[in-house]
Amino acid sequence: MKTMELVNMLATGTGEPPGPVQRSLVRNVAARMAVALALGLMGAALLLAILYGVRSDLRELLQQPLFWMKVSFPLAALLAGQLAASRLALPGMRMGLAPAAGLLLPPALLWLAGGSWLALAPPSQRLDLLLGSSWEVCSANVALLSLPTLASMLWFLRGMAPTQLRAAGAVAGLVAGAQGVLVYSLYCVEMAPPFWGVWYVLGVALPTAAGALCGPWLLRW
Repeated sequence: MKTMELVNMLATGTGEPPGPVQRSLVRNVAARMAVALALGLMGAALLLAILYGVRSDLRELLQQPLFWMKVSFPLAALLAGQLAASRLALPGMRMGLAPAAGLLLPPALLWLAGGSWLALAPPSQRLDLLLGSSWEVCSANVALLSLPTLASMLWFLRGMAPTQLRAAGAVAGLVAGAQGVLVYSLYCVEMAPPFWGVWYVLGVALPTAAGALCGPWLLRW
């Protein structure tokens, strides 16, 4: 953000930038966030390739409707997080009711799907649906893959002028976690919504908490 843009915005006393400045800020936010997301995605993909690899049956996997149901959660969370981050990147701006509701909607729908899946499953299979074969490492793997995006999103926010530092840091972590889940889906073998609703959501929650903790320290300006 340019210094005069910030001065002009604060001079209005409303927390909202004037028209020409607002358009300039929106373009600046969008461009910088696109760079941050691209850098984070490349970093996460590189980590995946080095540490885990990609499933050999990826072509067949992409033809399964259940796979697209799985990636719909991180995609929806990623879009909601981008909207919230674009607002919190600007000084004096709060998240707003609609973006906040958008952040809660993806996990809520995932929990609804997972709960319905469990209700329809035989009782003897429910624990297996929750734990899968990788519950011990899934959330940690997602959090690890989220680190490149967390770093790039904090870079994005630090280059703007957020004033809600803890909230901005948390949203940066949420975006990072969602992108981590998206990349991890190319390796993870789990195909049960109850599993995703527990361990994927926990994997997103970890970088979200980390962002909230370090936001007031790293984003101060």
